[in-house]
Amino acid sequence: MALTGRAALLALLGTLVVLFAPRGGPAVAGVALLIAVLVVIDLLLAGSVRPLRFTRSGERLVRLGESVTVELIVENPGPRRVRGVLRDAWPPSAGATPRHLPLDVPAGERRRLVTTLTPTRRGDREAVTVTVRALGPLGIAGRQGSHRVPWSVRVLPPFLSRKHLPAKLSRLRELEGQHPSMVRGQGTEFDSLREYVVGDDVRSIDWRATARRSDVVVRTWRPERDRRVLIVLDTGRTSAGRVGTAPIPLAGEVPRSGQQGRSRVVPGWPRLDWSMDAALLLAALASRAGDRVDFLAHDRAVRAWVSGTGRTELLSSLVNTMAPIEAELVEADSAGMVAAVMSRARRRCLVVVLTDLNPAALEEGLLPVLPQLSARHLVLLAAVSDPQVAEMAAGRGTSELVYGAAAAEQLSAGRRRITALLRRQGVEVVDAAPEQLAPALADAYLALKASGRL
Repeated sequence: MALTGRAALLALLGTLVVLFAPRGGPAVAGVALLIAVLVVIDLLLAGSVRPLRFTRSGERLVRLGESVTVELIVENPGPRRVRGVLRDAWPPSAGATPRHLPLDVPAGERRRLVTTLTPTRRGDREAVTVTVRALGPLGIAGRQGSHRVPWSVRVLPPFLSRKHLPAKLSRLRELEGQHPSMVRGQGTEFDSLREYVVGDDVRSIDWRATARRSDVVVRTWRPERDRRVLIVLDTGRTSAGRVGTAPIPLAGEVPRSGQQGRSRVVPGWPRLDWSMDAALLLAALASRAGDRVDFLAHDRAVRAWVSGTGRTELLSSLVNTMAPIEAELVEADSAGMVAAVMSRARRRCLVVVLTDLNPAALEEGLLPVLPQLSARHLVLLAAVSDPQVAEMAAGRGTSELVYGAAAAEQLSAGRRRITALLRRQGVEVVDAAPEQLAPALADAYLALKASGRL
């Protein structure tokens, strides 16, 4: 049984009568009896919520930052009209609106209600319960019940770096000789002959063709296709740190007001989300280049594995796989990650590791086992830098800012030292700000293509 505001108003009026009426008078008993009768009558005449039937329909997938609608069909097989309020409950991060929906379903009929979801986090968002409060004709009492009506919506990564894809594809066409500028790389697939120009590698000179002509002739090469690119996503504790600003606020990232005079701040995305965005751009570019792309997510164990997917289904498969992945607050097992890569990639390929350039974590984890990986594969390590560190390093004026600048400079020096150490071991390193990581990683891939190393 559920009581409404009208019932509360009647109870208040009854209380006033009791207070001002003579003690023990018949008015007291009469008012109490009248209120009780009205509540019982309203309750008996209210439609039953138990026999209601519910079915759902709508979208199952949505990108982070976009909206989607989910329809709820309410069918009333009972003998009485069901009139009241319905609440379709979802997790707060699903962004469901409106929270309460008016309901009026005559006996034997059905009604369609629509809930709009604007999720604020990646992953699967499950419907909780549907609660119906059916009121009587007087509107002072009613019946209430909850029903489980399963439905889930998968929230996919937004892939904001998609805007860089046309420019990177244009550069790729230049490398493949499909653009008038015809920039060639040192590959192993012969393309054509042309005259020598200053700056060309002398190793590309075709001496036989030169002997038959009066000019020096060099070979041009078409970058190889059908190479393998394995993208490894570190989902350990370092990937949970938030950096930059959030283009699309995630759950709990509501702008908060600081002290007086301070601007409103929106916390940034976790490193994991920036890495996912960069991985999607690289996968799209590499698949267009004719390379095979595989994906591995790992911390203490393998969290996801995508392999053997065709070019047309690759991005769809990746975003569906990435959607439920969250950063685990554990130290990543670098030895286990290398073992997982070695067992899945037995032939030489490009291994792109998306992690953090945390000197302590890398020196204790990845660096000791990195030679096993770099001996067989070409390794490219990409990491997100924190723009706030650069801002702190420039701080001056107060002792607090100076101490902050010293700490920021020490952190930057550690990243530079670990970067130099990685490069001495033959590892390519990309260390870029959050918004620049995806295009910088794509440029590094294209540079490897142009130099014939991939």
